[in-house]
Amino acid sequence: MRSVRIAVWVAVLIVAGLLGWFSFGGGKSPEVAASGPYGVPFALVSQSGQPISEQAFRSKPSAVFFGYTHCPDVCPTTLFELNAWLQKVDPDGTKLNAYFVTVDPERDTPAIMDQYVSNVSKRITGISGDPAKVMDMVKGFRVYAKKVPVDDKQPNGDYTMDHTASVFLLDSRGRFAGTIAYEEDPDVAVKKLENLVKKG
Repeated sequence: MRSVRIAVWVAVLIVAGLLGWFSFGGGKSPEVAASGPYGVPFALVSQSGQPISEQAFRSKPSAVFFGYTHCPDVCPTTLFELNAWLQKVDPDGTKLNAYFVTVDPERDTPAIMDQYVSNVSKRITGISGDPAKVMDMVKGFRVYAKKVPVDDKQPNGDYTMDHTASVFLLDSRGRFAGTIAYEEDPDVAVKKLENLVKKG
């Protein structure tokens, strides 16, 4: 019986330790990391072929979405919705930036991103570049992305991408300020963007 009590107390101490670790920054959750810029430095290419870095996330508050052009529904839906929210919250485009970062840089060249994003919005900037550097950014922003073969028998054939479907919100200093979930209530999404603009 005594050994059982000892085991229980050890488990309690481990859980308490883990909670403390996350509370004081060890888990590097977005909320904890809010005191500094979110993500990692990067040197990539915008859809127009121009260099782009993390400094783009510093001039104004930003909405950042990670996805890919072959995405069947989540990405086009999110981009159309984001464009509508931007027009409502910041019709002049002077207070808020928005970016669409590919999680499939092997197929999504800057030119492909330009063609895709331009068909949806003039307010959202596509980001791509060297595949290894793109994926370093994706991982650095703690975004989940995984290649999934369409046919398990052909692992090197056609594929889709599982990926994080939330829009990341960053303030003008690049700090994490929240997310807009996939299929978020439109009124809630607009309010979040309004609050982001007010926060600056």
